[in-house]
Formats: sequence, C-alpha cells, structure tokens
Amino acid sequence: MSKLFQSRFFTTVNDLHCLPQGPLREVAFAGRSNAGKSSAINVLCNQKRLAFASKTPGRTQHINYFGVFAKDDLLAYIVDLPGYGYAAVNHETRYHWNSLVSDYLQERPELVGMILIIDSRRGMTDLDEQMIQWFLPTGKPIHLLLSKCDKLNNSECRHTLEAVEKRLAELAGPAVNLTNPHPQITAQLFSSTKRIGLIEADKIIINWLFDATTEIDATSQTEEN
Repeated sequence: MSKLFQSRFFTTVNDLHCLPQGPLREVAFAGRSNAGKSSAINVLCNQKRLAFASKTPGRTQHINYFGVFAKDDLLAYIVDLPGYGYAAVNHETRYHWNSLVSDYLQERPELVGMILIIDSRRGMTDLDEQMIQWFLPTGKPIHLLLSKCDKLNNSECRHTLEAVEKRLAELAGPAVNLTNPHPQITAQLFSSTKRIGLIEADKIIINWLFDATTEIDATSQTEEN
C-alpha cells in the first residue's frame, strides 16, 4: 500500500504568507485546466474525491494542501496548484494566478519536486513550457505525466512521449543552477481511468517526499523566522 493512500485535505491558501510552516516536504501538482490533474491526484492517493475538479474550468484560484498521514502523524504534503490556460479568465485573475504560482514554485524551500500534468492528446503547450521555465532555476526535479494516454493508440503514445522528451532535453540544456546544473526532467505516459503508469509515478513521488538523502534548503525559512 502506498504511503499516499492516507492523504487527506489539510488547508487551502490564497496567499504565500498563509502557507503551512515547518520542515515537511511537499510535491506540487500543476497542469492546464482539464488536463486531468485532479484525477491524477485522486488515483495516486487511491481516493475518489480528494481533489475536486471544478465544473467550470479555471474557477479554482487557490493552492490546496493535502496532508500525507501515517495514522495521525502528518508526514508530508501533496500540493494542488490552480489550473491554468482557461481563456475566459479575466486579466486580474490571470495575473493573480501567475504571481501566486510562479512565486510559490521559485521560492518555496519545502517544495522538493513538481509533477506536471499534460494532456497527451494535446502535447506540450507554451503555458506548460512556462511552468517548466519557472521551476528550472531551482534545480529541483520535474516529472511529466502525459495524461489520458488510453485515448491514443500505441504508435501515437510512442511518438508523443518521444516528442515531449526531445523538447524537455532542449529546455533543460541551457538551465544554470549552482547546486544542480542539470536538473532532472522526466516524462511518462499516464492514465487515471486505466491506471496506466500509476506504479511508476507513485515511486517517484514517494522518493521525493521520503528520500532521506535529499536535503531541504531551509535557509530562506530560517531567515524569514
């Protein structure tokens, strides 16, 4: 049984000053509206309605925290970031999202990795690449879940994965970070409905959250406190 199975809702925040304090690690889930982010979180945590997919794309404007528990002990966090890319969102809301998410990705010391959900039928978009570019300077790993791959045939799956991996190599090439000059960016095929790639994704997230060899840089938090 995965450690993620005992996850439950913890808190919702709309401002970086309200983020949970403490040394617990967290993994962020990001993705375009309707890319399958909520479904991915739910299936990985073996729950039906842990993360809610709004009937109105782009409506969720907050960062949702889900605690990973062992009985009553809080061990880590899964973080659900607001979906992006919905055209009907007004300028002020879009600006708020961009500021909130980019600052969170770039400045949150407890964040140890990002899971980026991309609809395999659409491939990587400019906004997806923007998310990657925001996070690359941190030197922390990024893992792409190419969702809804059950809608593609085997040949389409193979070509989609190859195209994404080629683009990721191009994006990671010029990245410069003093602590990690070659950040790890990986991708896999994934389907929540058919449970394709579930074990592989679970192993990556668990490793990020509980691998004792990976240290969290708490310098910025210490300075703030």
